Amino acid sequence: MVEGTKIAGIKRKADNDMEDLDAVNLAADWADISQGLRKDLGQQLHSQWIKPIQLGRIDGETGTLDLFLPTEFSANWVKDRFADRLSLAWKIARSEVRQVRIAVHPGRRQVSELRLGADSRRPANDAGTTSAIGADTIGESGFTSSVGLDASLTFAAFVTGQANVLAFNAAQRMSANEKPQFSPLYLKAATGQGKTHLLHSIGHAFLQVHRSSRIFYCSAERFMVEFVQALKAGRMMEFKARLRSFDLLLVDDIQFIIGKASAQEELLYTIDALLAEGKRLVFAADRAPQALDGVEPRLLSRLSMGLVADIQPADIELRKKILQSKLTRFAPLAVPDDVLDFLARTITRNIRELVGGLNKLIAYAQLTGQEVSLQLAEEQLTDILSANRRRITIDEIQRTVCQFYRIDRSEMSSKRRARAVVRPRQVAMYLSKVLTPRSYPEIGRKFGGRDHSTVIHAVRLIEDLRERDADMDGDVRSLLRQLES
Repeated sequence: MVEGTKIAGIKRKADNDMEDLDAVNLAADWADISQGLRKDLGQQLHSQWIKPIQLGRIDGETGTLDLFLPTEFSANWVKDRFADRLSLAWKIARSEVRQVRIAVHPGRRQVSELRLGADSRRPANDAGTTSAIGADTIGESGFTSSVGLDASLTFAAFVTGQANVLAFNAAQRMSANEKPQFSPLYLKAATGQGKTHLLHSIGHAFLQVHRSSRIFYCSAERFMVEFVQALKAGRMMEFKARLRSFDLLLVDDIQFIIGKASAQEELLYTIDALLAEGKRLVFAADRAPQALDGVEPRLLSRLSMGLVADIQPADIELRKKILQSKLTRFAPLAVPDDVLDFLARTITRNIRELVGGLNKLIAYAQLTGQEVSLQLAEEQLTDILSANRRRITIDEIQRTVCQFYRIDRSEMSSKRRARAVVRPRQVAMYLSKVLTPRSYPEIGRKFGGRDHSTVIHAVRLIEDLRERDADMDGDVRSLLRQLES
């Protein structure tokens, strides 16, 4: 009896030691994955969304790994935007992980639900998705006809402006019933400017028009993983046959296929086969095809043979429109106009950070019961704001305006009343108010000691002219792009 008890105790200790070892190994793998994500996403996004993740356990039967976050809001955010990337990283790191489940930490779920309320727990883009992203989602061979598209990333949800209208119209043509005039379509944009949104939108719209069609959406990174797995398993013929059976091919972040000679060759043959059959291809990258280093010339020519649609950084008007479009998710919560203006003026690096800043601000207000205000935005978005803030000076504005209108810099402070001088001076005053925190009297002093009422008149006049005069609006937009770049 005593000996049996002793043996049972030894077994329990061994089991506990094994669990401790598994936990240590799991933590080590997570440290490697987390470090890689920090390099890909940047310090700000990583600190805000990835760093708070806590590891759960791996279910030995289903191969499901639980990842926990502190609130429903953050769990939904990570699930919507990073689930595929997390799932892929874990599958590569540990073969026993077949799917990843992202959820609120069990100990915090009840508090989160009580404080956030029913409407804000489930974001609009959550419809039709599941919390498990893994083998069932990807399918036996790694390909699928529709799963993987974000339900919220549609053409209807895409806000257009001068910076992205060409890419938007080209994307709509690619998904229409008529055969497009160009293929492939190559979307070029910096991080967070909307190229991935358009890829998802094309997929959704194409499936609505061509209901029996099959599409393939993936990142270049996932394409590489599937290619290597098929190669190791001796299933390359199946890989090629299935890849070439799709009617629409959507590949994101094509720059990450750089340097993989065998994968480049397979992609080249796939492009040729699909184009020969009149099928549609869309690629997206953060640089133009000609700027892709290490890409085989033949593949480079295929990527650039259709239409290369450039998405420019969003100007301040487009940023405001995007913020306004997102507010419908949070009704009836009120966000003052001065807060939206502040966010649009200061978070300029990319749209993803802009929307993330709005979401973070609103989540904080909901969780603490505070009203959204300019002071709250300045207090709670310090990291995002400091990363985006490039201080534009009135001197810089004056210099840029003078170069644009080809007048001497001294005219900004002169008393001359000629129209060729007055209008540029008024534009510079308007831009000084829009792009700097300076008051009307401070701006007046920088323009030859003019009274604040003169500056107010100039700002209102340019605002009015922008609404009535397309040429004036175009001039101001061009100057804004120059100053904010």
